[in-house]
Amino acid sequence: MTDIDPSLFPETADIETANDEYAGRFSGKAGEWMLDVQSQQLRNSLHDIPANGTAVDVGGGHAQTEWVLREAGLSVTVTGSAESCKHRVPEETPFILADHLNLPYQDREIDVVVSFRLLPHCERWPELIPELCRIAENRVVVDYPAKQSVNFIADKLFALKKGFEKNTRPFTLFSHREIREAFEKEGFTVKRRPQFFWPMVLHRMLKNPKISRTIEAPARWLGLNALFGSPVVLEARRNTTSPL
Repeated sequence: MTDIDPSLFPETADIETANDEYAGRFSGKAGEWMLDVQSQQLRNSLHDIPANGTAVDVGGGHAQTEWVLREAGLSVTVTGSAESCKHRVPEETPFILADHLNLPYQDREIDVVVSFRLLPHCERWPELIPELCRIAENRVVVDYPAKQSVNFIADKLFALKKGFEKNTRPFTLFSHREIREAFEKEGFTVKRRPQFFWPMVLHRMLKNPKISRTIEAPARWLGLNALFGSPVVLEARRNTTSPL
């Protein structure tokens, strides 16, 4: 890629999630625990992917997911909409500037495409999902906050969330149906892997993974997390009947 002008990129939501201030939201034991839960759900979504394949971590400058892809034996490239987005990406992982609505790859060129922390902040998400699917040969894995969760009172919680986290920003809540239909339209079948029943801001306020695990456990036992958990890690597999 040459002569790139990032100022022309239509989607730059990843710039904020790639900075150190955002990373601070996952500092401490509570943050580490939440990232452990996220990482395990990503591993579950990759469990049958052969090693030595290719992966693109779209908007992955937050560096929360690229290491899981490398751990799985995949050759990983991270994309970002500004040079600042590579600040947290390990030197051994290739980074490229990219328009996330027009990724610099051929159709079905990449085995696994991952994008966390981007979809909820992407105003043009109906264009993002088809683009992720376009370049994926096998699988797309994304995360999103669900309407079918305690996030339904997000407007009321936002002031509390902002007061505690300081750097939080509004985000889009998605219904499972609209996300499923968006991927099905591209020839993919989806599987949901919810992360938490209680809001993440509550776990940040508690600052105690032991307490967090304790209050999350009944929701998992009762199946409430499966029904109302959020954010959701979504595994989308290309249907074998999808056209070339």
